[in-house]
Amino acid sequence: MKKGEVYEGTVTRMDFPNKGEVIVDGSRVLVKNALPGQTVRFRIQKLRKGQAQGQLLEVVERAACQTEKVCPHFGSCGGCLYQGFPYETQLNWKQEQVRGLLDSAVGGRYTYEFEEIEQSPQRAEYRNKMEFSFGDEFKGGPLALGMHRRNQFYDIVNVEYCRLVDEDFRRIRTGVQRFFEDRRESFYHKISHKGFLRHLLVRKSRHTGEIMVALVTSSQEVLDENAFVGMLRALLLDGRIVGILHMINDREADVVQSDRTRCLYGQDTISETLLGMQFQVTPFSFFQTNTDGAEVLYRVVREYAGETAGQTIFDLYSGTGTIAQILAPVAQKVVGIEIVEEAVLAARANAVRNQLSNCEFWAGDVLQVIDQLSDRPDMIVLDPPRDGIHPKALKKILEFGVSQLLYISCKPTSLVRDLEALHAYGYQIQRCRCVDMFPWTANIETVVKLVKKT
Repeated sequence: MKKGEVYEGTVTRMDFPNKGEVIVDGSRVLVKNALPGQTVRFRIQKLRKGQAQGQLLEVVERAACQTEKVCPHFGSCGGCLYQGFPYETQLNWKQEQVRGLLDSAVGGRYTYEFEEIEQSPQRAEYRNKMEFSFGDEFKGGPLALGMHRRNQFYDIVNVEYCRLVDEDFRRIRTGVQRFFEDRRESFYHKISHKGFLRHLLVRKSRHTGEIMVALVTSSQEVLDENAFVGMLRALLLDGRIVGILHMINDREADVVQSDRTRCLYGQDTISETLLGMQFQVTPFSFFQTNTDGAEVLYRVVREYAGETAGQTIFDLYSGTGTIAQILAPVAQKVVGIEIVEEAVLAARANAVRNQLSNCEFWAGDVLQVIDQLSDRPDMIVLDPPRDGIHPKALKKILEFGVSQLLYISCKPTSLVRDLEALHAYGYQIQRCRCVDMFPWTANIETVVKLVKKT
């Protein structure tokens, strides 16, 4: 086997999140976006001892259980991976991937309970937030507004028929694209750093139907604010636009962020309901993108927390304070820490709205803020970003020596990395359950309860 050579084989299994395994001459080749049961052609990209990485060139033969794709953008858009496969098959793949990762981390040193995966209550049109990018579908092409092309940094795919969002998202995306096409506005080029249009952020409440639209541009041109607001408000939508924002971002990084924000219409929040509680969601505050799935996830968290009467709970990486406020009614006190200041302000307002007087929220990095707390936790809930917990922060967290930890992970490989430190401090997995928050994609939420050995 040599780099650059082309092979054909059948995918036997898959590593998280999207690497199909093909055996070639006794060697293991991982082919990105190749799925179990498919016969694929691929080119060897990298070679390492006993293992290689391959680039998918063609699906020669579909898997036996694979049907026609549902979304016309599948294959070009980088959003979904499992289109055409039965939902039960997707669940099985996700569950087995997580089980394999955790079993490897535990290494047979102890046993734990791996529970049946929880399904998403809604399998299509489940997302309550989308971040669309401006660009072109090919170099020099017309203005596009959508998602990045699979495995591409520059090309943007118009996703007017995306099935992960409802019709309101699709109407808003199309309306905004046509508005700027008619005005021949430029998009921001990632190499030259010249141009105007950057991103479109849309949030919609599942239960109230409230919609927030945020346009992100550079400061290199001037937005016709009245015309933009008029176009959006004239759209025929099932929900109701309650806020239209214009954000200026002149930083070079290709992420949705704001140097300054102007509210063009209405307000800068939408309201949502979770497990009977009210939450105000701001543009950049973390809030689970599958609202119905979030209710399932938080029921699992509440179940895993168990008896918490009289306890002080730390909710680290707390976002808008959803977990903190769901646990607050059954705890003595809950303390949340979140680095996004606007999310902390929203969390405090949400606690007042839900008449919870035993919640306290701090703004800042967990690594620094945790030293300022006078409370001592009885239990700690961890819901970190995708890359997991900074090793220095994790060390401080573990030094509290609480009897149990709840770790909610949106990236099981990061969870497995953090388990190394958790094991070193004497923690063991007691229970684990996956919750499918992202049907048709490779992503999965995992809830793990860890207890400290006595």
